[in-house]
Amino acid sequence: MTNQLIEWCTSEIAGLKERHLFHMPKVHQSAVGARVIIDGKKVIQLSNNSYLGLSTHPKVKEAAIKAIEKYGVGSGAVRPISGTMDLHVECEEKLAKFKKTESCLLFQSGFTANVGVVSTLAVAGDHIISDELNHASIIDGARLSKATRAVYRHKDYGHLEELLKEARGPKSITGKILVVTDGVFSMDGDVADLKACADACEKYDAITMVDDAHATGVLGEKGRGTVDDQHMHERWSLTVGTLSKAIPVVGGYYAGPQIVKEYLIAKARPFLFSASAPPAVVAAVSACVDVLENEPQHHAKLWENTKFFKQGLKDLGFNTGNSVTPVTPVIVGDGAKAAKLSEILLENGVYAQGIYFPMVAEALSRVRTIVSASHSREDLQEALDVFKKCGKQLGLI
Repeated sequence: MTNQLIEWCTSEIAGLKERHLFHMPKVHQSAVGARVIIDGKKVIQLSNNSYLGLSTHPKVKEAAIKAIEKYGVGSGAVRPISGTMDLHVECEEKLAKFKKTESCLLFQSGFTANVGVVSTLAVAGDHIISDELNHASIIDGARLSKATRAVYRHKDYGHLEELLKEARGPKSITGKILVVTDGVFSMDGDVADLKACADACEKYDAITMVDDAHATGVLGEKGRGTVDDQHMHERWSLTVGTLSKAIPVVGGYYAGPQIVKEYLIAKARPFLFSASAPPAVVAAVSACVDVLENEPQHHAKLWENTKFFKQGLKDLGFNTGNSVTPVTPVIVGDGAKAAKLSEILLENGVYAQGIYFPMVAEALSRVRTIVSASHSREDLQEALDVFKKCGKQLGLI
């Protein structure tokens, strides 16, 4: 059996290598920032989700250090048994206030937050309807639930309404309908239309849920997210997100009604059966929220950099798709070519990771770039110059 497994994995990896689609992760040897050291070489970082550059913010580091000194490195337990510290409660209250919701619940990652919320709230007799480009964690949460499932075409809210109507038709379910969408779509950088989604859902008494992973810290007042940016607080049900992007630590959260939080505490398996987030992590998250509330210059700099770099890529002739956020794809349409572009960019001092099947369709293979508030104008101009050189080398522009 072991030999069979080894042979199978060997064959699968060989097939990926033949198509130039297998690459081991690059090893970073420095802190997250505008420029990082990878394999001993200093390069411009364009593949990191720390949008606001808070990974090395003095207040965030200080909060983590003080938490370790007071609480140690971990709770040694799951939250419901003896793993809930006052740090967790304070962080949840702070996040709920920031997101303008009644309550918040911390999870161990954004992935487990989505899996936990979707699989717990949608039960047998219910129905889940999901945007086709939603994050894998939403898809897996739907698969783990006992609800029936449907997928609507990306941001096609007419199609969503058709599926809602079908779900509430003569042979319909009588249970809940949960409609889930990303806020910012992580591969393309486009944004869901929450108003159009809510308009359709309200007609059929459906629950709305948004994954704000790439929107928290990026969209809305002080980075409060998609719901805030689109003024949907009074019409939106549930928000889930991650604490590993603009808030660049680790973890995830649910934000919404208190009674739903209590149900998740009682039933959500990722919450019930995973150890609580370590004190340093929770304290760093809390400090990041304080920075978001009190230092708006980081958010402003992020958007200044985003507009400059995005326009620069367009002016060079690259296809950046429908992106309107700091996530800016450079679409090349072939997995091997995307991998090659990423490779020669790195050789020339720019780290921008190639993205290809199964993360995106083969015809939409790309190098995905993400700017941050920590980049200087000089960093971004140098990166654009490298893109120009490499794009011409591969015949992309």
